[in-house]
Amino acid sequence: MAAPEASWLRSDAMDLSPRRPRDWIADSLLFGFAVAFGLLTGYVRVETLHLLPHPALFYVDQVLGVLGCAALWWRRRFPVELAVVVVVVSSWSELIAGATIVALFNVAVHRPPRVTGGIFGLGLLSCLVFVLLRPDPEDPGALVFVLGASIYGMATGWGMVIHHRRQLAASRRDREAQMAVEVRLRAEQAQLQAREAIAREMHDVLGHRLSLLSVHAGALEFRPDAPPDDVARAAKIIRESAHQALQDLRDVIGVLRAPVRELPQPTLAEVGRLTEESAAAGMRVALTGKVEGEVPGLIGRTGYRIVQEGLTNARKHAPGASVEVTVAGSAGPGLTVEVRNERPPGAPAVHSGGQGLTGLAERVALAGGRLTHGARPDGGWVLAAWLPWPA
Repeated sequence: MAAPEASWLRSDAMDLSPRRPRDWIADSLLFGFAVAFGLLTGYVRVETLHLLPHPALFYVDQVLGVLGCAALWWRRRFPVELAVVVVVVSSWSELIAGATIVALFNVAVHRPPRVTGGIFGLGLLSCLVFVLLRPDPEDPGALVFVLGASIYGMATGWGMVIHHRRQLAASRRDREAQMAVEVRLRAEQAQLQAREAIAREMHDVLGHRLSLLSVHAGALEFRPDAPPDDVARAAKIIRESAHQALQDLRDVIGVLRAPVRELPQPTLAEVGRLTEESAAAGMRVALTGKVEGEVPGLIGRTGYRIVQEGLTNARKHAPGASVEVTVAGSAGPGLTVEVRNERPPGAPAVHSGGQGLTGLAERVALAGGRLTHGARPDGGWVLAAWLPWPA
């Protein structure tokens, strides 16, 4: 298997891409410069042609100059190879100097500084060899060497400046692209967090409302002979609960349609309304405890959601059991929220511990608190949390 070609010899994407109008203009200008430089050098040499030891070699030099200029049209595809060839030929040919300058400039623009330095060093060596092979009777050899080295150095330096400017521009584009990706990822992450928050709200709000509907609908199903007043009262509660559930759902959907809005959030002061709704649905529920001071918004909302999830789970998994809700605390010691239910008549209290408790644990963790839940020794169930309340 053939060895892979060195990376600094391989043509890059720009070398192989079709020439654009801008590329044709640049190539034409560089070709014109090489031709003009060669013609000027040839014009000067014609005046001193009689000083050459072999004037016929001037015609060979002209052929080499023409070939060097013509080869510049392949400078994009073979920049290093072209530079090596013309630099080596320039160690004897005088009229190929224009093509050599363009080739050195081209390598400096399109290749790394390490490669450019090697080609420039070869150019200095060619200047020295030229002085030794073709000494000028009128000009000192040191002056010719310094002049050639200076011209080569200016062409190489200019090309390296362009190379570094392009590298900086490419690096800036890469950073901008990377920043765009990071911004998109942050936006996607924020969108995901918003969706999770909306999902938690829908679970908490609709779960509570639908469990109330289930309790009253079940009562009507199993008590078809209930007094008309009881049926009417249950139907009214069902209608009000369904209306409230629809209103809560509209609020959540409204957030989806208008992202600048915040989700509607309850406060800890509304815990009493939760227990009253549960009591109206037939639950035996008692609210105890005392809260001293104004509860911070995040702590109050989290406490409300804990009570809501606890009452919802008690209705689903421990029907008929008595429930005790305790909310107490103050600034400094923190807020304690606890929902306990006894063992339901005729069956153990079994809780699923599904998405509701998982989402609730995330809420409590975001508030910096602790959440515990599990079976009690008497067969009941307890859901308890502590939330920090800064003094």
